[in-house]
Amino acid sequence: MKKNMGSTDKGIRVAIAIVIALLYYLDIVKGTFAYILIALAIIFLLTSFFSFCPLYAPFGINTCKTKK
Repeated sequence: MKKNMGSTDKGIRVAIAIVIALLYYLDIVKGTFAYILIALAIIFLLTSFFSFCPLYAPFGINTCKTKK
């Protein structure tokens, strides 16, 4: 897997995951919607950890800074 996520992209994804976790922890979101959001937060954290987004690959999106 070639990295295709930059640091800003990763930071935004981690921040969104933290917000979702707080919404779940504070019992603001409940039920099936909460589980869907938690799954999304886990996906955001995993993609941030690996610096690779599978949805970016088919579209040729790359937010990494490239060295010239």
